[in-house]
Amino acid sequence: QVQLVESGGGLVQAGGSLRLSCAASGRTFSSYAMGWFRQAPGKERELVAAISRNGARTDYAEPVKGRFIISRDNAKSTVYLQMNSLKPEDTANYYCAATHTYLSTTYSYARDYGNWGQGTQVTVSS
Repeated sequence: QVQLVESGGGLVQAGGSLRLSCAASGRTFSSYAMGWFRQAPGKERELVAAISRNGARTDYAEPVKGRFIISRDNAKSTVYLQMNSLKPEDTANYYCAATHTYLSTTYSYARDYGNWGQGTQVTVSS
C-alpha cells in the first residue's frame, strides 16, 4: 500500500493557474503508475491525466489537453498536475491515485487504481 496526500487546491479566477501536488509514502513510488481524477457534485469521477511509473508516458482527458500537464519526481515521491487556463467547468474535487505495476504504461479507469488520496478542492470562478 501507498499513502497519498494531495495539496495545492484552492480558489482561482478563470484563466488562472494552479499546481496540485500529491506526495506518496509507504512503498517504492517508482513502482506505481499515477493518475489524477476529478469529481464534481452530481457527476462521476473522471480521469484528468495519467502518467507511467517512469514518467515516459502520459495520457490526458480531452477537456484538459493542451492546458494541464502531469509530471512526477520519483526522487521526491511526488506527482504534480500543472493546470493552466482554468475554466469554471474545471471546478471539482481532485484526487490523486496510484496503482502498482511492472509495466511502463498509463491507466485510464478509476477501477484500475487501488490507492487514493483524500482529494483537494479546486474552484474556478468566472
